[in-house]
Amino acid sequence: MKIYHNPRCSKSRETLKLIKDAGAEVEIIEYLKNIPTAEEIKMILMKLHLSPKDIIRKGEAVYKEKFKNSAFNNDEWIKVMIEYPKLIERPIVIKGNKAILGRPPENVLDLI
Repeated sequence: MKIYHNPRCSKSRETLKLIKDAGAEVEIIEYLKNIPTAEEIKMILMKLHLSPKDIIRKGEAVYKEKFKNSAFNNDEWIKVMIEYPKLIERPIVIKGNKAILGRPPENVLDLI
């Protein structure tokens, strides 16, 4: 199991705690330090069954300032996520061919 984690985010910390409390082994990827590649983001999106725009944090200041009215295609949104990883919704948990967004954190229980 992998978690794309931001330790400063309460939802991300809660999701990680649920995983650890369940005794599951987890690889923690701090995605703000280790930014996913375009291929990794595409794989994550495939497992989430979502599009890039679906996992953009629209409440972030940088989104509101630079991207709010943008009509980008999927590849362009992925480039935005790589340049501004703070815009990637968190946490994302992956187990095998499935992935979930940990919002709410209890979503992770479906993977454990």
